[in-house]
Amino acid sequence: MGPPGKRDEGWFTSLYAAEYAHIVRYGLRRMADGDASAELAQEVFVVAWRRRDEVPDRSLPWLYGVARRLLANQWRSRRGAPDVLPITDVDLARVAGSSGADVTVGVADVRAALAILSELDQEILRLVGWEELTVSEAAKVLGCTRAAAAVRLHRARRRLTEAMSDRPVHARRPMLATLREDL
Repeated sequence: MGPPGKRDEGWFTSLYAAEYAHIVRYGLRRMADGDASAELAQEVFVVAWRRRDEVPDRSLPWLYGVARRLLANQWRSRRGAPDVLPITDVDLARVAGSSGADVTVGVADVRAALAILSELDQEILRLVGWEELTVSEAAKVLGCTRAAAAVRLHRARRRLTEAMSDRPVHARRPMLATLREDL
């Protein structure tokens, strides 16, 4: 973080030019609407300007954290699920007649498997996989320690692997239902 005197319009303009596209892509991967993603990026930079003394030199993880919190606030205010990303015909393209290890995993497969996971699992996988953050940077976005983020990432990767595999995911039935069936 630089001295407050250096956080002027020139600093903000260079930050905006360097990171705006990253924030828009972050929003596009989480919302179906390109305009909404651009609006999210604008809101992120409004926060960055207001809190410019708090923005670290390595600003992208901090900006992702702001975007994540803004999205969470939007979703909470709607009291519904986030918009579903459209699946295009290109995403569904597969090699005809192939099976097993020869089948290519398409974007639709990854999205379908991600949809099964919890929101926290999805977010850690997106931050490290799509946003290309380190575990330490992802921890800053999520507001946890590096060790906690590493554990979350490990578990999320394991769950994603299970969700994408051909074998069924372990049944998670409530204990009461198991007892009733045994009676």
